[in-house]
Amino acid sequence: MRVTRTRLSDGRELIYFDLPGAPERTAPDERGLEATRTESVLRRDPLTGERVIFAAHRQNRTFLPPANQDPLAPTLPGSHPSEVPEQDYQVVVFENRFPSLSMAVPDVAETVDGEALMAQAAARARCEVVCFTPDAAGSFAQLDLERKRLVIDVWAHRTAELAGLAGVEYVFAFENRGEEIGVTLHHPHGQIYSYPFVPPRASAIAARAREFRDTHAGEDLFDAYLDAERRAGTRMIAQTEHFSVLTPVAARWPVEVMVMARRPVGNFAELTDDERADLACVLDRLFPLVDQYFPGIAKTPYIAAWNQAPVAAPRDGRLHLQLFSLMRSAGRMKFLAGSESGMGVWINDATPEAIAARFRELWGEGAWPVDDVEAAR
Repeated sequence: MRVTRTRLSDGRELIYFDLPGAPERTAPDERGLEATRTESVLRRDPLTGERVIFAAHRQNRTFLPPANQDPLAPTLPGSHPSEVPEQDYQVVVFENRFPSLSMAVPDVAETVDGEALMAQAAARARCEVVCFTPDAAGSFAQLDLERKRLVIDVWAHRTAELAGLAGVEYVFAFENRGEEIGVTLHHPHGQIYSYPFVPPRASAIAARAREFRDTHAGEDLFDAYLDAERRAGTRMIAQTEHFSVLTPVAARWPVEVMVMARRPVGNFAELTDDERADLACVLDRLFPLVDQYFPGIAKTPYIAAWNQAPVAAPRDGRLHLQLFSLMRSAGRMKFLAGSESGMGVWINDATPEAIAARFRELWGEGAWPVDDVEAAR
């Protein structure tokens, strides 16, 4: 993988990731953008202890622009200039123009209104956009196996680098797809957030992992859970040499799949070449099935959330994908109403066993040919 770093005209970093044989990336950003001022603030809820990020500058961010103003498309001759100066790319990563968190945010007072109970801090970390295809009509599912493997290598590269930033405690890669989810750009892309704290889900998992070790003679929670799911079998979808694919026993969403590493792997950067090749094949098989889940629905809206371990506690997490959709039946969405939004108590409209059975039906018998894994190495 070749890595080419450059800067956009407003000073944000842009990084091209290419396979061998790709042309050199030398095109400058000629838009003459003025530097944006980011003033994100992080406040802690005095009652729950959870953090909330305030990023008022995002109110005016780009929202579903017309096709001829796609900011994630390559910049072709005569076209509207975009965030990507080159006329083509394979995978490109750049700092978000409207970030929720930024390393450049100014300092703020340590409290709100001088009240010690109301703590706040500058929301200092980094948010990145990951463009994995120049095709505005494409999708992650349609990437060939080689490109999916390249994206995994990019996630590993960015995880390692962002985890090394001062103050960063967690790195989260994700993809939102579909207007139903709330995307503001049609062009397929993902994002990576680094956080100056461990977010609630990761914090809860870490606490549970530590508790399990303490009460089970050092046993690993993730190993124990995967063993239990394999014994039960009712929610397992597939298993490869390095990954388990299943619907979790306490699935919250009407469509939900988990892909978890079978050995203790805290993040993408820790994956071996064999594991990355295996994961590329798993994703190559899984993502197209999401679009087949509901008859008559060609593009199922989804969120692909990559859970990693906290930066400072690699044993307290394990790399796994949560791939889920808010669609509960063809054309009908699940809304997070009173119980979910008000109390954080999920009520699922489907059973995990039925979700897994549908994915097993779509997955089919047997595993992919060995040469597929070889091609992804």
